[in-house]
Amino acid sequence: MRVKECCCLSSNDVHTEQQETMAGRRNADNRIRGPQSALTDFLASNNISAAQISAEYERRRRAAQQTAEEEARANGAAVDEENKENEEGSDETELQRKKRKRKEEKMLAKIKESKDRKKQKKGKSEKGEDDEDEGLVWDMYSKSKPLPGQLENCEKCEKRFTVTPYSKEGPSGGLLCAKCSKEQEAQKKKDAKPKKQMGPREKRRQTQSNLLDGLVQHGSPSLQEMCIKKVADNIHEVDEFGDLPPELLKRLSQILSKRRAVTGRTLDLFLRPDLETVEIYDCGKLETQDFVRIFSVVPNVQNLNLRNAGQFKDEVLDYIIERDVPIRNLQLDAANLISNQKWIEYFTKCGRRLESLKLSWLDHSMDDDSFTHLISACPNLKRLKIKRCSKLHDAAIGTIADLKALEHLSLRFTNQVSAPVLAKLITSIGSKLRTLSLEEFSDADDTVLSAIHSTCINLEKFRFCENDLCTDAGYSSLFTQWPNSPLTFLDLSTNRSVDYMNPDGLQEDPTGVASSAFRAVMSHSGSQLETLDIASCRHIERDTFASIFNAAEENEYPNLMDLNISFLTKIDTPIVAGIFRSCPRLTKLTAFGCFNVVDVMVPKGVALIGVPNAQEAIVHDGEYDTDCFRSNA
Repeated sequence: MRVKECCCLSSNDVHTEQQETMAGRRNADNRIRGPQSALTDFLASNNISAAQISAEYERRRRAAQQTAEEEARANGAAVDEENKENEEGSDETELQRKKRKRKEEKMLAKIKESKDRKKQKKGKSEKGEDDEDEGLVWDMYSKSKPLPGQLENCEKCEKRFTVTPYSKEGPSGGLLCAKCSKEQEAQKKKDAKPKKQMGPREKRRQTQSNLLDGLVQHGSPSLQEMCIKKVADNIHEVDEFGDLPPELLKRLSQILSKRRAVTGRTLDLFLRPDLETVEIYDCGKLETQDFVRIFSVVPNVQNLNLRNAGQFKDEVLDYIIERDVPIRNLQLDAANLISNQKWIEYFTKCGRRLESLKLSWLDHSMDDDSFTHLISACPNLKRLKIKRCSKLHDAAIGTIADLKALEHLSLRFTNQVSAPVLAKLITSIGSKLRTLSLEEFSDADDTVLSAIHSTCINLEKFRFCENDLCTDAGYSSLFTQWPNSPLTFLDLSTNRSVDYMNPDGLQEDPTGVASSAFRAVMSHSGSQLETLDIASCRHIERDTFASIFNAAEENEYPNLMDLNISFLTKIDTPIVAGIFRSCPRLTKLTAFGCFNVVDVMVPKGVALIGVPNAQEAIVHDGEYDTDCFRSNA
């Protein structure tokens, strides 16, 4: 009967049921849904619902609470039983009571620690893979910081504020509102140690250091110089220099080398694959692998300048030879760990590419045989500079004449070289030389000066110093009717008599540069000279200086910018004033040991070095008061 009744359901009932079902679907489809967060999408993709998370959390919390209560009841019963036993016993003393209390405190601490450890183990054991993912999700959610534009509560004052990109973090890692951020910054500045101010002594020392570098500062330094010094001060926090031009890299290298701050880490800042020049002025803290890294990072380096390169060894040259590094201009200082065989191998394989070679302070290697091989394997050398190589003798000097393309020669030998050998070399190659520097050739005499006068007719720079055999007449004949054009650089320092029994020298035929030679020098090259060094040429008379640097007689040297008159004790304040008037472009005047120069007024833009009592009087504008420079005599 029931089956029949079910089968005989009217069509109206079925139609009514279908309408209700479709209405329910329409209501579900018309429901408005907002955007879902990344966390919601992640939970949905892993079949994790909020209700499931809440239920699991409540279950674990109830289980942990029940376990804690059971342990607490058990521990309490044990303590009560122990206390009861103690009370039933004999009366305890004060010392025993203190011991008992300490024992109880230790026992309670152990119970608490074991309980926490059990909770941690139980929590870990109950978590499955899904629970671990869930914990990671909630950790990520709890550690994420609000984005700019969202609302957040201030960590300190708990006020609601809008997060910005400049919102500061509080002590606990939360964000601070603008007011609390200002208070925190003010407190940090207040707690920070005040920067030590430079005292008068430090300022004076810094000023003298700048003057030795030829830096004269009036007013604030340039923005570029300030940025360079700031980078140098914080060099250990710099990750890279970027695309700095070579000039700024060179300046930074000079500053850091002066501070002895060039290390393996700071070296990387000067290395870029696109560079062709690497200049490090102090490599004392670099290891052999640091030198190898230079050529691996900068494979196309053409100009290499490494000073104080004590760890530049054979394996570095092996790397250069193997990789065929295209070095054209090489300057090495104190590379004493390179063997003679390795020098010969390098010159044989890479010598034809070299155009400039500068070697100095080589005591262990570079003997006459290696130098001879250098000359034969490097026919394209245009510049050669050899200084303080202690294993070179007269034989090495003679081979230099085979360099037909040589234009710049600079020599300073530790061992003595005879005058005929030096004169023969100058006669052979002097006609093509544009730069000639001969230092500390104490055996050279007037025949060498005569060879220079007759052969060298294209010189622009000339240095001949530290000699005590050439006479004033020899120097005078060199510059008198010399077919060479006026020089731009001249160094005749320390050419004087060393007879300490007669420090002023002979009056009739003085040794070294004296008055006659100095007049010939200024007559020949005074109009074009830019740098002049006559330090320690003490046989020049005061009247000679007064006549040469006399603006009233229209003696003007328009290009002279750097003048060294150190240890010329006959120079006084009027002479220095005459130098300032006769040299309008002068920027640096070095006057160490000139004790008669006092209270001199220095023009604006001129660095007067070696006269500390002249720092208080500086003329910025206007003309000199010539009366103040009159001699007391």
